[in-house]
Amino acid sequence: MKQIAARWFGIPLWQRILAALALGALAGWAMGPAAGQVQWIGDLFIRMIRMLIVPLVFVTLVSGVASMADPARLGSIGVKAMALYMATTFLAILFGLGGALILRPGSGVTLDGVAAADGLDAAVPLAERMIAIVPENIFAAFAAGDILAIIFFGVLLGAGLLLAGERAQPLTRLFAAGSAVMLKVTHIVMEVAPIGVFALVASVMGSEGPSAFVTVFVLVLVVYLGGAAHMAVTQAGMVRLFAGRSPRAFFAAAREPQLLAYSTSSSAATLPATLKAAEEDLRIRPAVASSVIPLGATINMDGTALYVAAVAVFAAQIFGVPLTFGDYATIALTTVLVSIGTASVPSASLFLMAAVLEVIGIRPEQTALVIGFLLPFDRILDMWRTVINVTGDLAVATSVAAMEGELDDADLSPAVRDA
Repeated sequence: MKQIAARWFGIPLWQRILAALALGALAGWAMGPAAGQVQWIGDLFIRMIRMLIVPLVFVTLVSGVASMADPARLGSIGVKAMALYMATTFLAILFGLGGALILRPGSGVTLDGVAAADGLDAAVPLAERMIAIVPENIFAAFAAGDILAIIFFGVLLGAGLLLAGERAQPLTRLFAAGSAVMLKVTHIVMEVAPIGVFALVASVMGSEGPSAFVTVFVLVLVVYLGGAAHMAVTQAGMVRLFAGRSPRAFFAAAREPQLLAYSTSSSAATLPATLKAAEEDLRIRPAVASSVIPLGATINMDGTALYVAAVAVFAAQIFGVPLTFGDYATIALTTVLVSIGTASVPSASLFLMAAVLEVIGIRPEQTALVIGFLLPFDRILDMWRTVINVTGDLAVATSVAAMEGELDDADLSPAVRDA
């Protein structure tokens, strides 16, 4: 028994997750709808990860900010991270628009017999999103898992510890110890990831089946190829430009969170694994990793932006709506704003498309038909969108860390150094 356990834990975690993903797909395909009976195992794994998010983000963020030598650097890190997140989101939109214009996924698609989706959410005004960042009650924010509000309070508390200097050292050391403990707890939870991934993928494959995606094959192609191109050109290129890291080494470090993102379809659920990869594999110091990555999990939605832009063109092609250069610019601008407000949970972007489709003249009842058409097989698209989002979080964090001198190049993990 000990030998079996030693062999199991001797295999790199990303390889175990990849094997579980492949086996789960095979099991779901073979079992069909009966595979839904193991869904609860995947849901249990997601709950374990979500259990970690609030304490992990808060403790590591406060510890990271308090570890900065100069309070002014906090503003520098934030400005650079926001600028890169906005830039990569805009470039992702261009890949989505370009792919949809070249491959024309809406050509020949008819929506006869498609049931309209109910309950389309209106886009939240930008002013409301900004106000919601400041919590009225921090304990309520913790209870609700409001990550942006927790980040805001964590930054303030970390800055307070930094400014208090020597008198705050006992509390600073407490948060540093808490950060180390939470990363160890994350290690423990991640060891059950292969089991959770197997159950999640088996359930999805069993309920959807590969044949369900034939009708949207070209749109799937646009999202997958566009996303792969965006990661290879924009995100890896940014890491090469700002950090001098090879794309191969970067993607080697990103494997575990990418695989987890693909199986959970949630940037928030992947957050503990992303933080772990940033600090342990990419050697991003906590001052940057603990602030930039949680922020990215909330506002950086490259995959969502690419997808929404592609679907806007997809819908225009279905309904014969002619698009001008101005329309494409409007789609890009609206998509940037909508993607920032997208919840980091599965399929959330589907119900925020109304704002983008409305600006190009798609009527609400037509929008409902498009979403009703996409909803049954959105999960396979959402899985890849989440991979793009998570990879973008790591790329921006690596780039900001390099610009701020918070990257330990001399002490890379073996997974990255040998890639």
